[in-house]
Amino acid sequence: MPDESASRLERLERLQAASVDPYPSTTQRTHTLLQVREHFEVLEKSAERMTIVGRIRLIRTHGGLTFLQIQDISGVMQLALKRDVLGEQAYHFFHETIDLGDFLQCTGTVFLTKKGEQTLLVDQYVLLAKALEPLPEKWHGLTDVEARYRQRELDLLSHPEVKERFLKRSKLISSIRSYLDNHGFIEVETPILQPIPGGASARPFVTHHNALDADLYLRIAPELYLKRLLVGGFEKIYEIGKVFRNEGIDYAHNPEFTMLECYWSYVSGRDNYIDFLEDFLRTIMRATIGSLRVPYGEGEIDFSGMWPRKTFREAILESCQIDIDDYLDENALKAEVKKKKLDVDFSECVGIGECYDQLYKKTAREKLVEPVWVFDYPLELKPLTKASPDDPSKSASVQLVVHGMEVVNAYYHELNDPIDQRKRFLAQEALRERGSQDAQYVDEDFLRALEHGMPPTSGMGLGIDRFVAFLTGAPNLKEVILFPTLRPKGDL
Repeated sequence: MPDESASRLERLERLQAASVDPYPSTTQRTHTLLQVREHFEVLEKSAERMTIVGRIRLIRTHGGLTFLQIQDISGVMQLALKRDVLGEQAYHFFHETIDLGDFLQCTGTVFLTKKGEQTLLVDQYVLLAKALEPLPEKWHGLTDVEARYRQRELDLLSHPEVKERFLKRSKLISSIRSYLDNHGFIEVETPILQPIPGGASARPFVTHHNALDADLYLRIAPELYLKRLLVGGFEKIYEIGKVFRNEGIDYAHNPEFTMLECYWSYVSGRDNYIDFLEDFLRTIMRATIGSLRVPYGEGEIDFSGMWPRKTFREAILESCQIDIDDYLDENALKAEVKKKKLDVDFSECVGIGECYDQLYKKTAREKLVEPVWVFDYPLELKPLTKASPDDPSKSASVQLVVHGMEVVNAYYHELNDPIDQRKRFLAQEALRERGSQDAQYVDEDFLRALEHGMPPTSGMGLGIDRFVAFLTGAPNLKEVILFPTLRPKGDL
């Protein structure tokens, strides 16, 4: 809108010509809009003068009377500017210089209009910031999805439900910290730049540090550093932070995402740990959305009852009648999948573990709708966890799956045997040599730490973006990441 932009620049010049600073550094506010609304009757009765601030979202003029709608983080409120209250000059100057989208500081007293609208009668105003570009039009504004993600600031202004989603995200993270802090966990921080990418099976981003003349990796997980802290004497720790994986982008994946990882030494048994995780998840859900029933699609998912438990093997067997215990060889498994005409692509899989994982994702996981704990993934898939006490070919691991998505990944027995861990790392290295893009590296610093002794520990990871998307009904992760990773504009 070039004419609109030019008009706003002219108004800016009028302000400057009148020696009015269009971007003053100081402001005063006595009440938020929410505080005015909550205490309106008292404020009206006392005729107390107050000062509020916010962005102008609506201007309606009727001769010598102008109504504004102003917005701050707590909501919106109506303001009234009267020519006979402000004075002819100030009233006229307002209309010469002020636009929708400008930030204003207004002082006055409140009253109730004939239509029952809570309103501030303004007797003094100060421009706080001049908007040189118009905001998206209220009803037909920023609707292009790509534009919404690229200009999130305008998306937030155009769509209140988007801002509400991110307020819930903030509430979720606060509730996570509150729960863990109240249960004796300590928040720590570990490196994002790492000499070896570890703690997960994923492709890393690589960068170069000039002063050290060394390649470094953006972390794919904080796990190995957190476990080194357990060696150092911490017993209950957690970290909330960014992790980076150089992989595809789709509705459920973003290269940069936020993860919670939490470790607890000396937990008394698998079932006690799962009970802890269930209580944790239910508590943060109530704090975030006020319910254990989550609307999803045309129905809802109920987290209040017992969450079923089944093994990885059982989930696949139920979905496609393949018993993975009968297929310990890659070629045999692929032949059986082909025989059953299942739509599973093994072309990028290296090793039997990756084949099991692909089969599970394409047949079983998508059918798990209600909350279900899936236990005992094949040992080849979990090189950082102990073998299951019940079956040494399986891992002491569990994931909470909801509506086909992995919400929580947990190890109820973390691997603390340094000799076994080295064997697992070497097996992973062999897979990388065969062409695996996701296999893990041998981390000598971590192995050296384990050799000094790590106590029995249980650990878990929660993808915060994915959990927020689920709780708020967002169709993809871009809706719950303020500035998601997008293709550069020049490549469109």
